[in-house]
Amino acid sequence: MTRLLRLLSEDRVLLAWMSLGVLLSLVTLLANVTLMAVSGWFISSMALAGAAQISMNYFTPAAIIRGSAILRTGGRYIERLVTHEATLQLLSHLRVWFYQRLEPLAPAILLEHDSGDLLSRIRADIDTLDNFYLRLLVPTVTATLATVIFTLFLASYDVRLAIALLTLLLIAGVIVPWAVMRLGRQPGQRKVELMAHQRGLLVDSTQGLGELLLFDAAALYRQKIRENSTRLAAEQARLSGTTGLSRAALTLAAHASVLAVLWLGIPLLVGGMLEKADLAMLALFSLAAFEAVMPLPAAFQAYGETLAAAGRLFDIAERDIPIRSPLNPGPVPDRFDLRLDQVTFAYPGADTPVLRKFDLHVPHGGRLTLRGPSGAGKSTVVQLLLRLYDPQQGEVSIGGMPVTQWDTDELRQQIAVVSQHAHLFTGTIRHNLSIARPDATQYELEHVCRITQLHEFIIALPDGYDSWVGEAGATLSGGEMRRLTIARALLKDSPVLILDEPTEGLDPTTAARLLEAIDQHAQDKTLLLVSHQPSVRLPEAEEYRL
Repeated sequence: MTRLLRLLSEDRVLLAWMSLGVLLSLVTLLANVTLMAVSGWFISSMALAGAAQISMNYFTPAAIIRGSAILRTGGRYIERLVTHEATLQLLSHLRVWFYQRLEPLAPAILLEHDSGDLLSRIRADIDTLDNFYLRLLVPTVTATLATVIFTLFLASYDVRLAIALLTLLLIAGVIVPWAVMRLGRQPGQRKVELMAHQRGLLVDSTQGLGELLLFDAAALYRQKIRENSTRLAAEQARLSGTTGLSRAALTLAAHASVLAVLWLGIPLLVGGMLEKADLAMLALFSLAAFEAVMPLPAAFQAYGETLAAAGRLFDIAERDIPIRSPLNPGPVPDRFDLRLDQVTFAYPGADTPVLRKFDLHVPHGGRLTLRGPSGAGKSTVVQLLLRLYDPQQGEVSIGGMPVTQWDTDELRQQIAVVSQHAHLFTGTIRHNLSIARPDATQYELEHVCRITQLHEFIIALPDGYDSWVGEAGATLSGGEMRRLTIARALLKDSPVLILDEPTEGLDPTTAARLLEAIDQHAQDKTLLLVSHQPSVRLPEAEEYRL
């Protein structure tokens, strides 16, 4: 948790919102306790004044009661606005921070985790951390400050009253939450792990539904999901039982505080050291004071879940970045030839190199088709050029400068890639194209779509370029998705263009026309085509076989 606090303290705007939320929570709590205490004093005083047939000033206590009621209601509303704004900023801050740590780990480190697990971390685990502020930090700080104020207030009447209330508040605010935390820590951690596993199972079963049905494994996955759900429900039942016991303990402590105040206060009243109306006020004050500690058991019960979620995030975020930009990167060269010299590369954990003493050269503005069977290392060459990996031996250079001397962001800005598994986001065609260049004009969007033979198809849609593509391009055919990702790469307008199996899902005639149009469009670019199909070729391109 200290790592999480240190992380959040770096954002001063977020820290200001969080502090304001704590302050408003304390003010609202004090207003509520004041309302209860003054109401008890006012009712008792009015009754005593009526019995004694004397007049009293009821304007001041009535004004305090109304003011406290207004402050409690208004303060609670504003507190909710501020704390929820702080929570949303917290989640946004954490998502940006986590993604910034996640991106440099791709692909080497992220291959150790499946997509369902990563999705669970970046969404569910970060969402779980809203417990940290709303249910843990705010109640704990508010209860601590309020307990000090309440104790000092009762000490002004009698130290024994203050000690009695403080003792019961400590039992309710420290011992009970500590016991709840101990009882709920392991179930909470197991709950987070089981929920993450459940999301992974659901994502895998959804994405691989075709394969599961094909190999008759859908029933097995349903059984796994059912068993995981049963274990998850059992952990939630344990947490609910702990919650019920903690609420009973807090209610008992609150009522015990009233009895303690009356037991200690009546002798003070008889001895003339306490006013009659003050006894009722102090009894209601002690009862209302427990509002400060009521949220703490639930807060510390969520501690296990919060700790587990934070641990899952930091487990990845604190991994060593395998590829780092140099401290003093070289200048961007004025030419963009691609070269691999005597490159030997094996993936982490693999015994056999994918490439061994491999040489490749594509001159500036040249064309090369890299051909070979699946698994020969064609996509590995692309990853080495992008410096997603570094070779164990040899050198990879672009424009005569080794890629290890490039700033990695600048290097990848100079290369437009259509990979085998290019992704389309849930959004419109325009949004998916504009990822490459957010400032692209409508003319530029249409131009690249004409090159990829998509424009006529797009304008025939009801919303044209503002038509939704569905989740991962679900409304498009495989060929349409492929051509849209190629159009996005062309829109980037980088000096190097790499096409990795660009004609998947296209018929031979469409594929040939597409490659010819791309070749004409990219006359001044260095172009590398990767394919295992003999029929896929660029006009007048050299060919290299793996």
